[in-house]
Amino acid sequence: MIEQNFIKIYEESFRKNWDLPALTDYKDGNSYTYGQLAHEIARLHLLFSELGIEKGDKISLIGKNHTSWSIVFMATVTYGAVIVPILHEFNGESIVHIIGHSDSKLVFVSEAIWKSIDKDNLKMPVFELSTFSLLKDNDKNSAEKSAEKVAKLEELFHHTYSNGFSRGDIRYADVSNEEVACLNYTSGTTGFSKGVMITGNNFAGNVTYAHKLKLLFTGERILAFLPLAHVYGCAFDFLYALSTGVHTTLLGIPPTPQNLMVALEEVKPHLIITVPLVFEKIYKKRILPVIEKPAMKMLLKTPVVNKLIQQTIKRSLIKALGGKFREVIIGGAALNTEVEAFFHKIKFPFTVGYGMTECAPLISYDHHYDFVPTSCGSVLDEIMEARIDSSDPENVPGEIQVRGENVMKGYYKNPEATAAAFTTDGWLKTGDQGIMRGRRLFIKGRIKTMILSSNGQNIYPEEIESRLNNLPYIAESLVVMRNTKLVAFVYPDIPALKEDNIPDEKIKEIMEGNREILNQSVAQYERISVIEMMETEFEKTPKKTIKRFLYE
Repeated sequence: MIEQNFIKIYEESFRKNWDLPALTDYKDGNSYTYGQLAHEIARLHLLFSELGIEKGDKISLIGKNHTSWSIVFMATVTYGAVIVPILHEFNGESIVHIIGHSDSKLVFVSEAIWKSIDKDNLKMPVFELSTFSLLKDNDKNSAEKSAEKVAKLEELFHHTYSNGFSRGDIRYADVSNEEVACLNYTSGTTGFSKGVMITGNNFAGNVTYAHKLKLLFTGERILAFLPLAHVYGCAFDFLYALSTGVHTTLLGIPPTPQNLMVALEEVKPHLIITVPLVFEKIYKKRILPVIEKPAMKMLLKTPVVNKLIQQTIKRSLIKALGGKFREVIIGGAALNTEVEAFFHKIKFPFTVGYGMTECAPLISYDHHYDFVPTSCGSVLDEIMEARIDSSDPENVPGEIQVRGENVMKGYYKNPEATAAAFTTDGWLKTGDQGIMRGRRLFIKGRIKTMILSSNGQNIYPEEIESRLNNLPYIAESLVVMRNTKLVAFVYPDIPALKEDNIPDEKIKEIMEGNREILNQSVAQYERISVIEMMETEFEKTPKKTIKRFLYE
C-alpha cells in the first residue's frame, strides 16, 4: 500500500499552493488558482450533498478537456464518490450504455454531447458541464426539486462559509487507498469496453512515483492535449500536475500539429506528455522532407557536416516545441522504430514509457538520459514487478505479466473478465509480448495481433506497419492475414496527395511501388501480397491506436 493517501495529497497541495495558477483553458481563457479551484470543488460538494450523493456513488463525466471537466473530476474524488470519465469521442449509444453499466447516480455532460445521446434511458439528474445547470431529472417533481437546490446553492455556500472560504476550509473525505476512485472504460485495440476499477492506491502509486522522478516542480507549466478521460493524460498532465503546484493549460481544441505547435510556443511547458502519433507526424512532415533531398543526403555522408545538421534540427525542434521542456515522454503505443532511431541519434531529450489502463497506467519508465532504443523503460522500482512468460526471458519473447501497487482491483461487475486477466498466482496478464533484460522491458507486440505464418514464423504486424507508415503518401496502415497471405490496408495521406497534385489514377501505382520497396526490406515471410486502399480513416481507441478487431 502506498503511504500517502490519494485524497489527502490534494488537500495538502491546494492549501500549500493557494495563490498559484492551477488550471487555464487555452481556448476560452478561463483560469483558476489553486484556491479558486478549491472554492469551486467546495460548491460542488454542497450540491452532491443536497442531491443525496453518498461516498462510493458513481458520477459520470463526459466532455473535452476543460476547467469545468477538471473541477467535476476533483470534486467527485475528494468527496469520496467514484468518477466515471467517458471519452467524448464515444458514440451516443456507448455513452448511455456506460452510464447505465457503471450505476451512475449523477451525470455531467457537455451540451454538444447531450444533443447526440438518447435521453430517455437516463433516469438520474444530468447537469450541463460548463455551467453546472440542470438538463434533466427522472421525473417532473424530481427535476423541480433539483432545480430548486441548484438555485439555492450560492446561498447555501455563503451560509456554510459565512466568513469566506479559506485554506482551513479544505477538508476532504477520509477514503482508504484501497477504495475504488475511478471507473475507466476503454475499448482497447483487441476487445470491447470494460470498466477498469482504479483505486486511490493505483493513482497514488503513479503520482508519488512521478514525484520521486522529479518530472515537474512547483510553479512550472504543462500543456494537456491528450484526453483527460483516458488514464494516461489524466495521471500525469492532470493528477500529478495538481499534486505538485504546476500550472496546467488545457488545450480544448483538436491537437493537430499546427494547433500544437502554436500552443506549445505560447505555453512553453516544462514537460511534454504525448503519444507516438504526434512525433511520427512531426518526423514525416517536418524532418523527412528535409533530409531526403538529394543535396542533403550528400551532405549527411560527411561526418562533420552530418553532426552540424543534426544539431541544427535538434535546436529547431526544441524551439518549435516551446524551448523550455526538459523531456518529452511518449507512451500509449509503440513508437515507430525509424522515428525513434532518428530522435535518439540527434540526442533529442525524449523517452518511451510503458503502461496500460489497468495499471493507471505506468509500468515502466526511464529518464531520457537513461533511455535505451527499442526499449520502453525499466519496471518501476519498489512499486511494480514484471516477469516474462518464456523459457528464456532475455531472448525469447513471452507475455509480459506484472503485479504491484499500480495494478487495478478488477473489472466492474465482470468477475469472468477479471479472473481471465490474472494468472492463478496473481499476476496481471498484459497481453503484450516482450523480453526483459535486468529490469528493462522490450516489447515485441500484442499477443493477439501476432500472426503465425504457414511455416511457423512469428510475424509482428506492428513492425511491418511501422515501415509502411514511413513510405510516401501513406498516413496509416494495418496488416492482417488473408488466406495464408499478408494484406496491408492503407489509408493514404490525403493532404500530401493534394499538395503534390497527384491524380487519383496514379495512387494505386504509387502504392504498388511502396509494396515493392517494403518487401525488399523485410523477411520473406513478412512480405505483403497486396495493398488495399481505405476510403476513410481507421477507427481508433482513446490512445489513438487502431481498433484492430474491427478489421481482422
